[in-house]
Amino acid sequence: MKAVARFVRIAPRKARLVADEVRGKSYPEAASLLRFTNKRAAKIVGGVIDSAAANAEHNSDADADELRVKTVKVDEGPTIKRYRPRAMGRATMIRKRTSHITVELEAPVGASFATAVVDTPEGEEE
Repeated sequence: MKAVARFVRIAPRKARLVADEVRGKSYPEAASLLRFTNKRAAKIVGGVIDSAAANAEHNSDADADELRVKTVKVDEGPTIKRYRPRAMGRATMIRKRTSHITVELEAPVGASFATAVVDTPEGEEE
């Protein structure tokens, strides 16, 4: 299952430092690691991983404790540009970078997600 956070106001370079730490780990281990990581990006990436786990539980009836982090991508979003006054009447551009964070979780090999079974009302045939 997958979750995406778009237009997050954190520089991709900083978010990638955290993303690299959890790539390939199990979901409980990644969640625990991010909870105790002292970086602002850890809370953001942790939220996206929790969302992906919730998607897997809700949509595919997967057990969250058996999921593992398959991919974590941090792509660059649009840059917000601001200007700061400088000496002698000049101005310099301040670039406020944004990120798109994508997390994909997978079940271990051999485990299968449950499929939805739709019952037809009694008396009706397909």
